[in-house]
Amino acid sequence: MTPEPADPASDESLSEALGAVARQLREKSAETLAPWDITPAHLRALRVLNRHGTMRLSTISDRLQIAPRTATEVVDALQARDLVRRLADPDDRRATLVEVTEHGAGVLAEIRATRGTEAGRVFARLSPADRAELAGILAKLRD
Repeated sequence: MTPEPADPASDESLSEALGAVARQLREKSAETLAPWDITPAHLRALRVLNRHGTMRLSTISDRLQIAPRTATEVVDALQARDLVRRLADPDDRRATLVEVTEHGAGVLAEIRATRGTEAGRVFARLSPADRAELAGILAKLRD
């Protein structure tokens, strides 16, 4: 007796397929970021700082939805690579501000150009209509 083929629309099959695509994207991301010795977590923090400007460590933690200690570790790693710098908060001597350096902004621009190409390769297999449909579906699942 041969086993029945799995229903491709079952919750389990969809979960496995989504997980496989997510793994593929993470692997591509890690490969893309390797030349800059940056992790995806570092990139997220750098992008948040670049988009929203100078902010306190606590705000970085909140925006990234990570523990304050983890935010400190991420900023330490970025600062060690001269991608961000810490500044004294003029409004609160106990607080520290973080901002992207000129070098950090340049590296972010290089990464954007490279990652755009990599993501394009992954999603190039989809038609524009399929991409739009996927974006809508993922937005529903994310919310």
